[in-house]
Amino acid sequence: MTVALAVRDLSIAFGGVVAVDGVSFDVNEGEIFAIIGPNGAGKTTLFNIVSGLYRPRSGSIDLHGRDVGGMLPFRLARLGMARTFQNLQIFFRLTVLENVMIGRARWEKTNLFADLFHLPSVRRQNEATRATAMQLLERLGLARHADTVAGELSYGSLKRLEIARALASEPTVLLLDEPAAGCNAVETGEIADIVRDIVTGPLAVVLIEHDMKMVMRLSHRVLVLNQGRRLAEGTPEAIRANPEVIKAYLGSHAEEVERAAG
Repeated sequence: MTVALAVRDLSIAFGGVVAVDGVSFDVNEGEIFAIIGPNGAGKTTLFNIVSGLYRPRSGSIDLHGRDVGGMLPFRLARLGMARTFQNLQIFFRLTVLENVMIGRARWEKTNLFADLFHLPSVRRQNEATRATAMQLLERLGLARHADTVAGELSYGSLKRLEIARALASEPTVLLLDEPAAGCNAVETGEIADIVRDIVTGPLAVVLIEHDMKMVMRLSHRVLVLNQGRRLAEGTPEAIRANPEVIKAYLGSHAEEVERAAG
């Protein structure tokens, strides 16, 4: 297997409190890798380090073999990393289509001169961007809302829109921070189907999620964090059977995990 993302010994502290403490993991191309753990375990902080929002105190991050530790998010996006956020980061006053088109910025190649004079190259690029965005909306079941102002969408549709915008950059590593948080059972099922369907070819997905049914059914491997440290890593089956994981986290989700295994 080819490693898409390699994280080694990442640590960060805030005001003397260690939030992430020596965490390491690899994510392979074509893999769904889940990160779980109790509230405050350091999951989103870990995402913020990997995606360039925080600079780690120590450790390294390699994206397709390239050291990207401390690199700013827009540079990481150009190299193929995209993410969604636990709290929606949507342009609510723009249309659904416009939101996804913004996600294509990585591939925009016109310059200020071309934009000012509306050169044919600008028109062709806008048409190509629009066509690609529409294809993504079709894929995620949002095409009928293309011209709808994003703020008018349901919560579950907004979650799908954020995934669509992240996919618009054509990432090779996609970080999904609780994509089903706040969704009902139907919406969660739809998002799970989307995550499963988008993992084709080299795309690697790193997933933070509290819905254990979704995690256990989707993931190839699972990393468990507790108090900022790595507690366990393995297949969903191994994680379900790990006594330390059950004691620290899964005990409160026992029924949900059992249903997922059934």
